[in-house]
Amino acid sequence: MASNPFQSFENGFTPWDCFDPFSSSPQSPKPVGSSSGSDKSNQAGQNPDNSNSNSGSDDPNPQASLIDERKRRRMVSNRESARRSRMRKQKHVENLRNQVNRLRIENRELTNRLRFVLYHSHGVRTDYDRLRSEYSTLRKKLSDIRQILMMRQLQELTSAWPCNNMITTTTTTEQIAPSLITS
Repeated sequence: MASNPFQSFENGFTPWDCFDPFSSSPQSPKPVGSSSGSDKSNQAGQNPDNSNSNSGSDDPNPQASLIDERKRRRMVSNRESARRSRMRKQKHVENLRNQVNRLRIENRELTNRLRFVLYHSHGVRTDYDRLRSEYSTLRKKLSDIRQILMMRQLQELTSAWPCNNMITTTTTTEQIAPSLITS
């Protein structure tokens, strides 16, 4: 008896007895179903091992047809997902267009308001400059009037002094400086 370097499991089973990765006929375990929600026909009592129980000889490879069915369902699911994605994108683009239109209208309104304010601001500035000039002119006139009034009051006070009366009576005897006499 030849010694086997690989120890066998219970009942003489070795891992390579059930699966040969290089064989032409796949003996893999049952394929795992997708969780996309489109496997309703599989869950409705259909067994993947005996999908055609009445015609076992019609389909030579039931696993290939099962894989084809899954590919077909996956394609349908992908198409539906792509359609939903396109619809979401189209809705998003439409929302962006509406937002652009609203913002353009708002921008136009703000531009018009700015022009209105600038126009009135220019008018107010012109009025302010005119009033400032008028204020300066009136202030100068008021200053001149105050000076004239002060001069008149000073003349009245100087003419009411008693010494001024003596000076006028004695003008022949004394010399009066012309700068002190004001008329």
